[in-house]
Amino acid sequence: MSHAPKHVLVTADTIGGVWTYARELVTGLAKRGVRVTLVSFGEIPKPDQTQWLEGLPNVEFRPTAFKLEWMQDVEADLEASAEYLACVVSEVKPDLLHLNQFYYGALPVDVPRVVVAHSDVVSWWMTVHGTEPPDSAWIRWYRQSLQRGIAEATAVVAPSTWMLEQVRKYYWTAARGSVIYNGRTPSLFNPHVTKEGYGLGVGRIWDAGKQVTLLAQAEPAMPFYIVGAEEHPELALRGRGMLSGTTLERVHFKGEQTEAQLRQLFGRASVYAATSRYEPFGLAALEAALSRCAIVANDIPTFREVWGDDVLYFAHNDAASLGELLQSLNDDPALQSEYANRAYRRAMQRYTTDRMVEDYMALYVSLTRAEVLAA
Repeated sequence: MSHAPKHVLVTADTIGGVWTYARELVTGLAKRGVRVTLVSFGEIPKPDQTQWLEGLPNVEFRPTAFKLEWMQDVEADLEASAEYLACVVSEVKPDLLHLNQFYYGALPVDVPRVVVAHSDVVSWWMTVHGTEPPDSAWIRWYRQSLQRGIAEATAVVAPSTWMLEQVRKYYWTAARGSVIYNGRTPSLFNPHVTKEGYGLGVGRIWDAGKQVTLLAQAEPAMPFYIVGAEEHPELALRGRGMLSGTTLERVHFKGEQTEAQLRQLFGRASVYAATSRYEPFGLAALEAALSRCAIVANDIPTFREVWGDDVLYFAHNDAASLGELLQSLNDDPALQSEYANRAYRRAMQRYTTDRMVEDYMALYVSLTRAEVLAA
């Protein structure tokens, strides 16, 4: 008898990379004949965010505007959203919950619960500021909520070994937990376009963890485009635009782009700069690799883990070192081509959606089989 789940409830948020990840996962599950109930939190998604759902079989989408666990003053919202989610579980009766937030790992339902650790406030703060976040009622609530959600989950997954180590370090001492690397669909990207000799950086401008403003300090040898939201999603933190007034000759801020626009930019870019100082995986670097860009990456553990020797590394958080590497690539088209091909081959071998979904299906089967045996 097969123990593969026939119906999975997936939660997501619509702000940032988790939505992209959920799209790949849900599409992959639906294509394998798995029924999916997708519940989103954060903001009601825009029409261009939900286009991929049109015509996808076996998927029911329930968008909500409940706040996310990393936002301030969300205790009441999280309690209400957990209550709502428990009602949905009771109504649709899924075989398994795939939860892309920590909080819902403690949902009081009798269904296997997979919690995926995409990122968290404490490890972000430690990496960016080098110290623990300031003590407050909210950070104490946040830590307790994550500890409870992780402890009560049936399984915990992280998109890199580094991220799993952060979860263990700050919230959870248990040994169990697994790594399933993220994936993207190669056909969404074009690795065969003629390159146009410019560089690309992608990331939220307001997020010091993404550190895309390092490109402005690096004074790159080639024209560079920076893509990403400049305004913080929380209204209270708006107005802190980090690129306001930037008038560097070769660095051009393009703001947010549609998926089609970004695909064009990736396809024609020769080089991608992965500047993050905090990165649990790095979907944008993967998208660049699938577009056959040579990648220059910040020397952090995650990029070493994910990309090995197939990208070039600049000294940790060092704008001058980044500038020197970009100069080398600009001066040496053969080197640029070699690293573009290396990144592309590694992405195709290791980081496709098919591989990611197969890994999750294997995990699901092990959990649902264990539940059957325990019954």
